Amino acid sequence: MRNLNSLKVINHGRLLSQRLRGYCITRSEASCFCQSHASRGRRFVTHLQSASKPPWRILFFGSDEFAVESLKRLHASRDDTKAGYKSIDSIEVVTLTRDAPVRKYAEQHRLPLHQWPDVDLSSGFDVGVVVSFGCLIKENFINKMAYGILNVHPSLLPRWRGPAPIFHTILHGDSVTGVTVMQIRPKRFDVGPILHQELCEVPKNCTADELGATLAVVGARLLMDTLAHLPERIANQKEQSKEGATFAPKISPRMAWIIWEDYSCEHIDRLFRAIGSRFPLKTMWIGNPVKLLDFIGKCNVMFPAAPYLTAVPGSVLYQKESNALLVRCKDGWVGFRSVKFKKKLSAADFFNGYLHQSVLKKSPSPDTCLFQSYKERTHLSGGQDNSTLLQNKTSF
Repeated sequence: MRNLNSLKVINHGRLLSQRLRGYCITRSEASCFCQSHASRGRRFVTHLQSASKPPWRILFFGSDEFAVESLKRLHASRDDTKAGYKSIDSIEVVTLTRDAPVRKYAEQHRLPLHQWPDVDLSSGFDVGVVVSFGCLIKENFINKMAYGILNVHPSLLPRWRGPAPIFHTILHGDSVTGVTVMQIRPKRFDVGPILHQELCEVPKNCTADELGATLAVVGARLLMDTLAHLPERIANQKEQSKEGATFAPKISPRMAWIIWEDYSCEHIDRLFRAIGSRFPLKTMWIGNPVKLLDFIGKCNVMFPAAPYLTAVPGSVLYQKESNALLVRCKDGWVGFRSVKFKKKLSAADFFNGYLHQSVLKKSPSPDTCLFQSYKERTHLSGGQDNSTLLQNKTSF
């Protein structure tokens, strides 16, 4: 029955967790319990000892590639026999869909799998780990694990709570971000106490995918460090500040529509780097949607013969030197080397097929050389529309 007393009190007389109270018994109580329930008592004592220090029995909740990085580290630690210290005893995995990257990894490495919400807890777990899972977990489920459930979140909480922190970090031009390991709470996402946090600089001109890959590695490392010192981390946990909280809502295809008269060159650049790999930027042309591909950023343009063009947002020109379509926005010109209109076309092919002077003579519409902004507004909770959300830091 060693280590039972260490479960009772940590950090100035406070209990490690209310969930541990049910596991804390005195030596005399344990002795009586084991005498009258020998076999059951041995199992109970084993559970207490494994819950007081590593190695931990982990129940992992995850879905995407960001989560796979943490699962890889946990799996490698479980099988590492060279370190002389083992922090992970066992891992079981919970997924939402059958095609999730986390599920594929678990199947490949023969890790026990559960399909949410049908989770069998009979084998017993010390702590849960949630990474990019996207579902609230009920309090009675959390309380079945002595150390609760940890969450690896790719932001410096309380900034960018919500399902898409990496995308909003890029979209809003943040120069620093980070990773937070916290304990989850029921009913609300990303509001629990912080156990570990590390700041990271956002590389200039990086995409959301590139930043996500970097933060996944940082998050996996912080998770392993947290698990190695879990009782101490929980004892010294820090509640999140009520100041500076912002919300990072899920991204959607509607965010890809460009409003030429409102969006600056910098904003379009950030929008492309944030969501471009998932949702190509889009515009309207003579009543038809056009996808804008192969973004090259801000372009310098001189028009001594047609200065009036520089004042019309949405104006479209072909620049032979860069082999790109240039489009006028709020404060300058941005370039795209290809588009998708009915089929994918290079900038030169789109220009020759639709914007060349020989074509314009046959169709002299004033809108032929203009991309139009998509004006529909999709209202979100709180009365904000889509374009407002993109340009402002939404408080939560």
